Amino acid sequence: TDDDFGDFIFAPLGEFVVRNGLERKQLRHSLKTLKAITMRFSMEDAIRAFIDAHPDATLAELSKWSSDSNYHVRRLVSEGTRPKLPWSRRLTIDVTTPLPFLETLHADPTRYVTRSVANHLNDISKSHPELVLQTLRGWKSSQCQTPKELAWISRHALRTLIKQGHSPALKFLGYRDNPKIEVSDFELKTSELRPGDTIEFSFTVSAERAESLMIDYVIDFVKANGTTAPKVHKLKSLPLGKGESVSLTKRHRLHANATTYTLYPGRHAVTLQINGKPYGTLPFDLFANSEA
Repeated sequence: TDDDFGDFIFAPLGEFVVRNGLERKQLRHSLKTLKAITMRFSMEDAIRAFIDAHPDATLAELSKWSSDSNYHVRRLVSEGTRPKLPWSRRLTIDVTTPLPFLETLHADPTRYVTRSVANHLNDISKSHPELVLQTLRGWKSSQCQTPKELAWISRHALRTLIKQGHSPALKFLGYRDNPKIEVSDFELKTSELRPGDTIEFSFTVSAERAESLMIDYVIDFVKANGTTAPKVHKLKSLPLGKGESVSLTKRHRLHANATTYTLYPGRHAVTLQINGKPYGTLPFDLFANSEA
């Protein structure tokens, strides 16, 4: 039931198996070896070489592993077949091919496994959104997973679509795409910032009828070429009764030395997004730290 990939010291063993055991005559022994290693460190990257080289035989073995007694092995079935697994090669099989595995794994009792299932569905949603929704509707009807865990899987699986304001995904999760709300007092504490500073904004939301609200905010970051690119961030999900109001404040640190992005000076903006729709935009200027 843990949340751990395992011990990194075992990672090179997967690469060894790929380099030395990819021939057809070694396939059975190689897969058996990867299964043993993945109980100690996830072989999600290594297994992809075998899926590409020997798809039928490898997928048949993964089908058996989806019911294995070890949750690391079960997780590998989902994680190793993800269409957009970070830092790994793209598979040559169709993105929909592993869906029968997910059909089994979505009912798993271990969050470590169901998180992978949700991430897998999120990958598929980027090219097949309706198929993902159809799959989740089927799982909801089958009642093979507890309602609480399936609700978690669904929210996590649909997070990209929700950020895009995808109406059917919002509806599936119980959010109207046209909430009757009023946003007031949306303001920034300061509109002049430097890398390392914190954006702080506040606002009030009032409901004209009972609503379930998913509140996000979008920062338009300036890129190296001077254009901007939006990035959606989660803020809060909450219910509001008819006539109720809530005032919220959010602080977002602009990390100066982040490894995943670079901050460039220029005119940025923060937009409030509720149930996938914009509710006001405020600009702010980011100055380089070297400036006086």
